[in-house]
Amino acid sequence: MYQDRRHITGKQIKDMLLGAYHSFEKNYQIINDLNVFPVPDGDTGTNMMHTMASVARELSSMKDDSTAGEIGQAAAKSAVMGARGNSGVILSQLLRGIGRGLAGKNLVSNNELGKAFQYGILFSYRSVSKPVEGTILTVARGMAKGSYNATRNCESLEDVLLEAIRAGKEELAETPEKLPALKAAGVVDAGGQGLIAFFEGCLAGLRGEDCAEIKVTQKANVKMQAADAEPLDLEFPYCTEFIVKGASVDKKTVVEALDGFGNSMIVAVIEDIVKVHIHSKNPGNVLNTAQQWGTLHDIKIENMVDQHENRIFADEDMVQVSGKRSGVGILSVAAGEGIAKIMRELGATEIISGGQSMNPPVEDFVNAIENGEYEQYIILPNNKNIILAADQVKKMLGVAKVDYVPSTNLAQGMTALFHFDPERSMEENTVVMSEEAKTATSGAITIAVRDSVVGGMEVHKGEYLGLINDKIFCTGLSVKQVLDKMLSEGDYELISIYYGEDITKEEAEEIVEHLEEINEDWEVELFYGGQPLYPLLLSME
Repeated sequence: MYQDRRHITGKQIKDMLLGAYHSFEKNYQIINDLNVFPVPDGDTGTNMMHTMASVARELSSMKDDSTAGEIGQAAAKSAVMGARGNSGVILSQLLRGIGRGLAGKNLVSNNELGKAFQYGILFSYRSVSKPVEGTILTVARGMAKGSYNATRNCESLEDVLLEAIRAGKEELAETPEKLPALKAAGVVDAGGQGLIAFFEGCLAGLRGEDCAEIKVTQKANVKMQAADAEPLDLEFPYCTEFIVKGASVDKKTVVEALDGFGNSMIVAVIEDIVKVHIHSKNPGNVLNTAQQWGTLHDIKIENMVDQHENRIFADEDMVQVSGKRSGVGILSVAAGEGIAKIMRELGATEIISGGQSMNPPVEDFVNAIENGEYEQYIILPNNKNIILAADQVKKMLGVAKVDYVPSTNLAQGMTALFHFDPERSMEENTVVMSEEAKTATSGAITIAVRDSVVGGMEVHKGEYLGLINDKIFCTGLSVKQVLDKMLSEGDYELISIYYGEDITKEEAEEIVEHLEEINEDWEVELFYGGQPLYPLLLSME
């Protein structure tokens, strides 16, 4: 139980912040229900809860005799690293400001801690390049004024928090008058309500009490909103978030560099870590710019048009799916629509279009994984020129979330898929699938685009090339001629053929008949692959 002492310990501050986390645990869905903007930037309550969960994990591992400064610094850094969404980033800046106010202090007085909270509120307000009235920032400004007056009067920390909450609630009640969307829906701002929940949780933690449930007198009528919603017109549709580690830039440099790429930008810089939230038209340009400062981590890109549609067409009779993801999924690269269909049937949960001469960017992998339904993903690049991209995604998103099988061709990718077991862990699957992929024998037929000499073999432009396991094996004047040479020296029983977009089904069936005439013991399977540049892709067993 809190007593009005002269000094506040690190343990008490720790209890306050853990109380704030528990407040979000209890109230995040209530806060989410207030989030009714035409373009919801994620779920406000969930984002704030996850941000505080990062703080709670860090603080729970710290000793109770940690100083106030150590608790403040740990809370600030873990919040920046774990911040999610617009509201989460703003909340992280609140904690960063508090951490600054506590820096270097062993114990703090009521007055000093009150000032640290006031500084945090102002810090969060200033973190947004273009503040909008009627949002969490308006509530933060009101709370700063309330806590300032209480601090000036040398009131107890409990009184400072109570005054901040009182002033914040007054501002929160006015938010519908400042934002038409809130007034039309009959609700207050979700982020502002979240800020109140933070301070009420801190107060409960200080008192050693359980936090209370938020009482909301008005809730959004989603069906009414869907009927009245205005057509969506988004110039910057992609909500883009990421962290840069090992950076040596200040906030001003980051803001100036990214200013032309979008709006709703929030930037946090703590030591060598930069956290960015921005709505952009081209997330790739944002990430390319940020990569100049250090290494990219925790990238999250969401299409807010999809979020808008999901929100306005929601129905109370529909089953709400939990945001928690679990399990292991497969993200596979496919060179044609037919191959993509087959891979899905074999268990690939996400498909990216790509292959020879059309290598997908890292951003495509990141988007697919971040928007996917699984907690972890195994990438099948299926092309030697895409393996580095898969490796980069693994480094960016972390080894706990992503791994890849170094498959260099279709046959290896298909073999790996056959040996995927959703009951195994990502690590176990990656080992098994990688080993099995090595046993696959691949074939491919394409057309030479230039004269060359490869391994002592002369290759002339326009000739057909036969490749076995990604190496040029032979040349010829027709697909059949090259195919005969490729299969003549192998002891194969099953030959799977995937025909591309430049060959008709009738021509492909003639090739199958030709092979069956050559060797009646061969079992030949024919599939439509739809791949460009390669009339035939093969898997031989």
